[in-house]
Amino acid sequence: MHIMKKILFCLSISFFLNVNAHQNWNEKNFSEMAHLPSPLPDRVVLTWNDDPASTQSVNWRTDISVKKGFAQIAIANANGRTLRPKKFDAETTYFKSDINEAHYHSVTFKNLEEDTLYAYRVGDGVNWTEYYHFRTASSKEKPFSFIYFGDAQNEVRTHWSRVFREAFRDAPRAAFTLHAGDLVDEHDMDAQWGEWHQGPDWVNGTIPVIATPGNHEYQSGSDAKRIWRTKAGENINIDIISYKNDTPSTFEAVVQDSNGQKGVIKITGSGEIVDVDEGIEIITGFSDIDLVNKFIFGGKAPLYDRLRNKTEIKTISSHWRPQFSFPIQDVPDDRLKETVYYLDYQGVRFISLDSNIETEKQVSWLRKTLEDNPNRWTIMTFHHPMYSPASSRDNKEMRQQWKPLLDEFKVDLVLSGHDHAYSRTGLVDSKNIKNVPTGYQQAYNPKIGTVHVVSVSGPKMYKITKGNYAKKLGENNQLYQIIDIKENELRFRAYDATGELYDEFLIQKQAGKPNLLVEK
Repeated sequence: MHIMKKILFCLSISFFLNVNAHQNWNEKNFSEMAHLPSPLPDRVVLTWNDDPASTQSVNWRTDISVKKGFAQIAIANANGRTLRPKKFDAETTYFKSDINEAHYHSVTFKNLEEDTLYAYRVGDGVNWTEYYHFRTASSKEKPFSFIYFGDAQNEVRTHWSRVFREAFRDAPRAAFTLHAGDLVDEHDMDAQWGEWHQGPDWVNGTIPVIATPGNHEYQSGSDAKRIWRTKAGENINIDIISYKNDTPSTFEAVVQDSNGQKGVIKITGSGEIVDVDEGIEIITGFSDIDLVNKFIFGGKAPLYDRLRNKTEIKTISSHWRPQFSFPIQDVPDDRLKETVYYLDYQGVRFISLDSNIETEKQVSWLRKTLEDNPNRWTIMTFHHPMYSPASSRDNKEMRQQWKPLLDEFKVDLVLSGHDHAYSRTGLVDSKNIKNVPTGYQQAYNPKIGTVHVVSVSGPKMYKITKGNYAKKLGENNQLYQIIDIKENELRFRAYDATGELYDEFLIQKQAGKPNLLVEK
């Protein structure tokens, strides 16, 4: 009987502690807990900063207790117990995010054998990852496929992850993935970068990543300086004092007006307002009834939020370089390092330009990169499209600066994002083109042969408001694209999030002639 009383007492105490712990659990701490680094490596991602046939870079994250990182690599075989890996020291970088401190580690394997399968792992000598595989490129032309994603950006964990995984189901032997910018929505939020890594998970550790930055990967001193429109129709200056995850899908911003009045507003990643406090009503005149379930962005939004002091210098997100290792080449501005670069892969030159800053400075670098190109194919990626399907967007200056070179060197394919819709140029009936800005009539010129694609892989969508300058225009579809290249033929297939074919075309090389575009 005495023993039974003890058991009942212990159970009651355990129940009390569990209930109390549950009641004290703070939903606001979800991101801090979910994205807390540990001694075990996470966010393992492969990139290239040199020749894909003989090198491979890998980056990963740990907590700050890991002072030194290592990588082990060996040619893969059929029996892991017989691997005899070589050990490499990592470069370690301290990084402080909005929610935690971490160390990022980076190793570049060099002098690798071409077209060879390798096994590798990373860790601190005690805490190791599992072994991953990757295959080096061939130094010669050889057929391959890659996957292209437009903006992931919003609700990455919830909705973009399934797009990535569906793409991987379709192309598990893809050579790499290419991301056309806006990988996340808020450049400085560690939780969003964590979700971007979480979607592909281990795949990023075995299939390398090529990425170009979008506007959401950039930061400036004006990020926390906003203009709101009050209920009375007046413009007021707002400073964001703090901005952090409130729940996995919402963010909490503490704002302050020029009189020192503070307020709290909670929004989703797509800008929908979910809650406001009395301070917001005092500042703006809008009540919670006026604001909740409305969107903060866009001209029809009650608050009409927009940046002020837009002329301040932009810099790439502090997260970009610690977690990726892209080529550091002879670019015209130090700010363009690891955002403007090229890679040669099995007969294709891939060129990343940075459409966010210093576009004119990139012209001379681009000319040299195109002139010195020994490859059969040229594919370019930059975030902002030369031909936008949205009437409120047009990148005229970029088109004036870059397009003459694309035309001169007959670039084969351009992959972009930014506009949260689908657009693919091709032969169209010019007589029926209406509501198209100057310059869009030649979006596809058969005498040149360049095909421009805009795509979106995340759930945030925009309306198409320009005329039919493109062969294929589509909205409200999350998409991924698989591109196959073999000798003189490039096959392009776009699929929606369910794996259904959405668009398809071929580009065929013709000796002494422009490319032939074959519509499917």
